[in-house]
Amino acid sequence: MNIEPKKVWVVGHKNPDTDSICAAISYAYLKNQLGERQYVPKRAGAISEETRYVLDYFKVEDPKLITDVGAQLKDISIRKTAGISSQISLKKAWETMKKLDVVTLPVTNRLGKLEGVIVTKDIATSYMDVYDNRVLSKARTQYKNIAETLDGNIIAGNEHAYFIRGKVVVGASDPAYLSEYIEADDMVILGPQKEAQIRALESNASCIIVGRGFEVDPEVVQMANKKDCIIITTSYDTFSIARLINQSMPIKEFMTREHLVTFDIDDYVDDIKETMSKIRHRDFPILDENGNYLGMVSRRNLMSMQKKQIILVDHNEKSQAVDNINEAEILEIIDHHRIGSLETISPVYFRNQPLGCTSTIIYQMFGEKNIEIPQHIAGLLLSAILSDTLMFRSPTCTQLDILAAEALAKIAKVDIETHAKNMFKAGSDFKNKTTEEIFYSDFKIFHTDEFDFGVAQISAMSREELDKVAEKLRPFLKEVLGEKRIDMVYVMLTDILEESSKVIFEGHDAGKILADAFEREENENGILLEGIISRKKQLIPTLMNAMAEKV
Repeated sequence: MNIEPKKVWVVGHKNPDTDSICAAISYAYLKNQLGERQYVPKRAGAISEETRYVLDYFKVEDPKLITDVGAQLKDISIRKTAGISSQISLKKAWETMKKLDVVTLPVTNRLGKLEGVIVTKDIATSYMDVYDNRVLSKARTQYKNIAETLDGNIIAGNEHAYFIRGKVVVGASDPAYLSEYIEADDMVILGPQKEAQIRALESNASCIIVGRGFEVDPEVVQMANKKDCIIITTSYDTFSIARLINQSMPIKEFMTREHLVTFDIDDYVDDIKETMSKIRHRDFPILDENGNYLGMVSRRNLMSMQKKQIILVDHNEKSQAVDNINEAEILEIIDHHRIGSLETISPVYFRNQPLGCTSTIIYQMFGEKNIEIPQHIAGLLLSAILSDTLMFRSPTCTQLDILAAEALAKIAKVDIETHAKNMFKAGSDFKNKTTEEIFYSDFKIFHTDEFDFGVAQISAMSREELDKVAEKLRPFLKEVLGEKRIDMVYVMLTDILEESSKVIFEGHDAGKILADAFEREENENGILLEGIISRKKQLIPTLMNAMAEKV
């Protein structure tokens, strides 16, 4: 299967916020306008209610979800061996194998469904281990197959009929004795003697094979047609006919039908390698999502793997990236956070600016490339900036963020304050959300030399709403510690209007570290931090410094 030029995925971090989703969509749009490749926005987690409001308002389709960027079978140049019918002869299957230089052939029906596989060992078995002279009839071998195997011609009877009863007999004795061992429906291999041919017809043979290219008397042909007896002529001698004839059997009698080891086109290469290491087959069939046969894969094909090509936006931490990011080829990183732990094999385009929002960077890039921003993209970029800067209240917000938002609001034809309040109101509607959905709506994991810790941030328009959320979240935090295998977990409950955050926590020394970091009294019910609303600029650096001092 020829691999088309791969699409490049543009994706944000796990548990995506509005910036992560909107930046992916907007940057993919920008790259597509430049006409270099085909870029597709993706998301690495569920869409929050705030982001849902934004996408619905500007009538933008959700990016498709991806959870893993490890190599899959679809990233490999698989061998597109055409499926064969279960009715073809063993000889034809063998010739096909030699022509294609393969040892395995897939057997499919007319609808493209896999029925089985046949390998060279199966053909060897039919040739070396079969001694039953009735095997051809048991296999319901078509006379057409027999003629093709013997490079012969059918000069009497119906070539589409099947040999379904009787045995194969070599008529080498005196014609006078033929009738003693020929039974009705037998297949008889004969020489040129007319008398022997007639005796075989009188014994109600179902098929006569005449070797060495001898012609058959018209009287015998006429008699055979009356008796519905097949006559096949071939240039092979009797010995060769007897040796070759079993190869005319249909492969369905020898192919493997049960316990087939197949792979789906979406299977991951790591899983495939593990299966291949346990099963010593040379080739394995590949199926699509509907179970249709697509092609074959072998260990050798895995060497042609093409890594998924990715552009990361709004993050550069491995812990925040989609699973198996190390197996992908990262082409670019566009971000506004601190430089994290992500490593790349080769140099990449890395744009990192100390701004309040990744989408502000992308807005700048539209201008640098002289690409016009359409209304819906302007709306997405504006929404991301308002979300990340909490409508310019966050200390991460810069004058560039404000200027970009004002320009984008004109293109999007929305009022900044009204749009922001509607966004935040949608994001503060926790009534129909589970505790898990609320917590993971914006959660990130961070690492120091000694500690692994997670921080979730939940914003609302009033402290009353946040206090209700806190009661739901407190019992859940212990589960997060175990599930994520981290030392501490914090939740920032940010009051947008009051510009403050109450932080609840779980984990050994989590409260003490937080209290020491911000010089507050330790309180097991949470610590209120006035003026602290930025996780990136205010909470994380301060916590990390406190953790370093503790060590």
